[in-house]
Amino acid sequence: MPLKLFLKLYLRLAGLTGLVVLVCIALFSGVNSVREQVWQEEFPEPLMRWLAADPASVERYDWLSSHYDFQVLEPDEMTLSDITRERLGYGQLVAVKTDLGITLLVVGTSGGILKLNLTEPYRQITQAVALIIRWHLDLVESQERAGVIDELSKSLHVGIRPVKDASALPSTDVLERLAESGMVFFQGEGNARVMVRLSSGELIEVSFPDAYDPWAWQVLFLLVAVVGAVLAVALFLAVREVDNNLRSVESVAIRIARGELGARVEGGDSNLVSRLAKSFNGMAEHIQRLVQVQREMIHAVSHELRTPVARIRFGVQMIEECQDQEALHKQLDGIDGDIQELDELIDEILTYARLEQGGPVFSLQEESVVDLVNQVVSEQQLIRPALSIEADIDEGSEQWALSDIEPRYIHRAIQNLVGNAGRYANGRVVVHCHLDEDNCRVDVEDDGPGIPEEDWEKVFTAFARLDDSRTRTSGGYGLGLSIVRRILYWHGGQAFVGRSESLGGARFSLVWPRKKADDAIV
Repeated sequence: MPLKLFLKLYLRLAGLTGLVVLVCIALFSGVNSVREQVWQEEFPEPLMRWLAADPASVERYDWLSSHYDFQVLEPDEMTLSDITRERLGYGQLVAVKTDLGITLLVVGTSGGILKLNLTEPYRQITQAVALIIRWHLDLVESQERAGVIDELSKSLHVGIRPVKDASALPSTDVLERLAESGMVFFQGEGNARVMVRLSSGELIEVSFPDAYDPWAWQVLFLLVAVVGAVLAVALFLAVREVDNNLRSVESVAIRIARGELGARVEGGDSNLVSRLAKSFNGMAEHIQRLVQVQREMIHAVSHELRTPVARIRFGVQMIEECQDQEALHKQLDGIDGDIQELDELIDEILTYARLEQGGPVFSLQEESVVDLVNQVVSEQQLIRPALSIEADIDEGSEQWALSDIEPRYIHRAIQNLVGNAGRYANGRVVVHCHLDEDNCRVDVEDDGPGIPEEDWEKVFTAFARLDDSRTRTSGGYGLGLSIVRRILYWHGGQAFVGRSESLGGARFSLVWPRKKADDAIV
């Protein structure tokens, strides 16, 4: 996977994770701020309603004032916000946050505002309720306590039960603390409890609802639902982007199947399937090129085959009219030459087609380019003794002679260039060989008429011959240079033509890397 694509996906994932975390934090804080406010008003409401219903609650429960700053104030004696005054006017219990905790406010029966300051709301409310229960139970006889317990339990919304069985007693530590203070707060089975000792020595256990829990299952369920929703939206957007890109590739594939070979996929840096689009476009270009080459070959082959076939047909007809052995042998030799020409043409066509359709299976190996150049020069000098064919090896190239090549095809490429130069040279052909640490370069120059600059690219086109000749003396079928270019392409190099500065004719050059790359296609 490319580093750029990895970083892009990583940043997207990191951004999505950050977004999910921020959404969860904001949602958790917002929901819990509301939940906490509601709990702070709902949990102490039974206690505050109990106190508000008693006009003399301050005097009756005077110990609340010393412990929790319990007092009754007139509305004009307090600085309250408009919202707080409005809520108090509706008879609601209001919890106001302070630096030390919360302040509970409620309007009493006398019209005054009951105020209770708490630093630890849950523990202090449970203790205050337990103290009120103990105060009331101490005032009645034991036989009357059952009715009082029922009334207090319903009014204060708590569970009250006398402890009569030793098995219901809490741990020893709790009992020791109870013996010291007469009241102890402890965590029972599932919720908080307060145990008080009456003046008669009887133990009373008061159970309360659970304390405020910011991690309640409802909050966790909401967070999981939100995270799932965010991930679902992100996945939908990502899949939709990939799906749209794949649909664009699919539509182009359908267009190509219908014959629109020029259709291409539009890619971009932000496209998750840009690599697929690039490969698909490369495949489409290759298919278009193969189809074009096939059409050109069918057209050109039909033209190239027509001439030797016509000569063979004419020769066969002439054999029927031959009167002597000498004329017969002459016609047979001509027919044999035409068949040889057809064989060479078919070999050229097959080689070109194999190179165009994806290349042969190259088996690159270390071979001496200098030896190949000398071998080709020697072979061509024997074939064309009337010409001077020379090899010019640059000084210092011998140490870099070994190159990763397919010897048979590089030999074929150099041979095609030297043979082509020999057909047009006036008397001299020079093969220059320059090798260095990185590249190999072979230049074939001749002293012939050269090639016009406007035709330099045309000469590498299949079946192109600039003299438009179709005679045997011109030689070739217009495939030699096309084969050379394809051989160099599969070696990762290039073939190009120019003008020879020293001889005045054409100069054909082959350049390819001396050592194949690790990711080279072979």
